[in-house]
Amino acid sequence: MEYGFFYLVNHGVEEELLESVFDESRKFFSLPLEEKMKLGRKDDVGFAPIYAENLDSSTTSKGDLKETFHIGPLEGEESHLNLWPSTEILPCWRFLMEKYYKKVLSTGERLSTLIALALNLEDDFFKKIGALDKPYGFLRLLHYPGLNEAAGEIEEEEVVYGASAHSDYGMITLLATDGVPGLQVCKEKHKQPRTWENVSHVKGAFIVNLGDMMERWTNCLFRSTLHRVMPTGKERYSMAFFLDPNPDCMVECLKSCCTESSPPRTVYF
Repeated sequence: MEYGFFYLVNHGVEEELLESVFDESRKFFSLPLEEKMKLGRKDDVGFAPIYAENLDSSTTSKGDLKETFHIGPLEGEESHLNLWPSTEILPCWRFLMEKYYKKVLSTGERLSTLIALALNLEDDFFKKIGALDKPYGFLRLLHYPGLNEAAGEIEEEEVVYGASAHSDYGMITLLATDGVPGLQVCKEKHKQPRTWENVSHVKGAFIVNLGDMMERWTNCLFRSTLHRVMPTGKERYSMAFFLDPNPDCMVECLKSCCTESSPPRTVYF
């Protein structure tokens, strides 16, 4: 309610699987750019190189200092859109990514029951309203190169962000990191100047943050928090799983979050 960020432990995703997936992510991002571009992003899946994205268009940065790979839903009409590295190059990659995707999706669904209970709803509320009967999940692998690796591409006095300031727009994000610092949050996103706080690493825990959709759903009771990643000079890897509702689900302010003195808001941002 104060930050919209919290840690999740005892989540059921084995540490061995996490380490294996991080290893496979490192293998992919260490491939030559030409090889990675064979899986260049189409629609919402695939590879995007450094500077392909700028999450805060108000900055003068030419783009975020990161490269990404997106994996979309594994079932339904969208599943065939996914792009996969050749098994000749990365034989275990698809198997491990699909296994991890399914594990984290299950974790997110279980977490949704706790969120429902915290909102004085039945634990299966989000499934009952059609939000998670066919959830819309995306796994995003991220690689932030060390500044030494990117030194030749950075102009003097250029503002550099690993990921510029933004809030996630969906329901729940579950983030795993390799322990290298850089993630920061801003609790009061509407105040200037902004105050940024470092997010500490907790070994084995997911960092969970709530998105704009959850803020709207809960009439701003639960917060979506502004966050960013700042370069520290060290190479950094993370994996974000975005759990969003079925696109056909109607999202409207929860009755348990509205009172006569706090009616549904019409302006949020």
